[in-house]
Amino acid sequence: MNIGIVVSEYNADVTYLMLERAKEHAAFLGLTVKEVVKVPGVYDMPVAAKTLLGRVDIDGAVVLGAVIEGETRHDEIIMQQATRKILDISVETGKPIGLGITGHGMTKLQALDRIDNAKQAVESTYKMHLRLREMRI
Repeated sequence: MNIGIVVSEYNADVTYLMLERAKEHAAFLGLTVKEVVKVPGVYDMPVAAKTLLGRVDIDGAVVLGAVIEGETRHDEIIMQQATRKILDISVETGKPIGLGITGHGMTKLQALDRIDNAKQAVESTYKMHLRLREMRI
């Protein structure tokens, strides 16, 4: 299975640790990471994910980000809108997208405690790819 990873540059001290965990787990599962796309923030992920999943050499994707609480409800809006569109893209393309975006409402420390969610997102993409392949046979 070939996957693409979309990772947010925002909160890079968290997201780059997530990226390393995702790549390690992909290798453990025998997956090939064909491309890593760095985007400015979580809000920018859907267009990159859609572009990746439009490629014939990409079977699924993983999105990685950390939406940390600020002084306003901006974090809630970002999380709701981005995750909804990511789900829409997965349904539209028929290819799985593992959700490795943590938040909203987290502190930086809570975000660091959740970097292993990246592994779970890779695992989810892999399992859904297998299930969809079984259904198509």
